[in-house]
Amino acid sequence: MTIDLYTWGTPNGRKVSIMLEELELPYNVHSVNIGKDEQFAPDFLKISPNNKIPAILDPDGPGGEPISVFETGAILVYLAEKTGSDLMPSDPRKRAKTMEWLMFQMGGLGPMFGQANHFLHFNPGKAAYAEERYRTEAHRLYGVLDKRLAENPYMAGDWYSVADIATYPWVARWEWHQIDLSSLEHVSRWFKELGARPAVQRGMAVPA
Repeated sequence: MTIDLYTWGTPNGRKVSIMLEELELPYNVHSVNIGKDEQFAPDFLKISPNNKIPAILDPDGPGGEPISVFETGAILVYLAEKTGSDLMPSDPRKRAKTMEWLMFQMGGLGPMFGQANHFLHFNPGKAAYAEERYRTEAHRLYGVLDKRLAENPYMAGDWYSVADIATYPWVARWEWHQIDLSSLEHVSRWFKELGARPAVQRGMAVPA
C-alpha cells in the first residue's frame, strides 16, 4: 500500500523522501507549505503533534493497521524496520554504530546547522554573537564528520545507512554555513558519492 508523505523542501523533509526512494516504497507526496503556516493546520496536527514536517501515514502499519509517524529519526528507523532493510542493520554492533551517528545528526548536526541557516543565511547582520556562535559550531561539526569519514567510507562504518541519509540533506546546504567544502577532503568525497546515487537525486527533488 502507498505511504502518505507530508513534507516540504527542507533538509528534514528530504531525509524521508530519500529513504523512501532508497527502499523503493510507493508514496504520495503532500506538500505542507511552511512559509504559509500550513504545518499548523488541524488535520496535520493529528499526525504531527509538534507541527513540524515531515510526517508519514502508513496505511499498512503493524498488524495491518494504519499508523502515523513524526520526527525524522523515528520515521527512518520505522521504515528500515518495516522493510527489514540493512540501512538499519540488525547486527547489534552495526546497529549501535548506526544509531550513534544517526543521533549525532538528530541531536547535534541538524539543530546546529539549522541555527546556522537562520542566522547566517536568512538573517545576516542582525546578531553578531549568534552568527559567530553557530558558524563556529557548524565548522566544528564538519570537522568531526570529516575525521570520521577519513576512517570510514560512511558515517557508521563500511555500510551506507540511515545516518548518511539523515546527514546528506543538511550538508547539501554547506554554502549557507559559510563552509569551503573543498577544504574537507573526506566530507567532500562522501558528499559526491552520495549525490551520485539515483535514489538520493530523486529524494532531493521532493516535493517537485
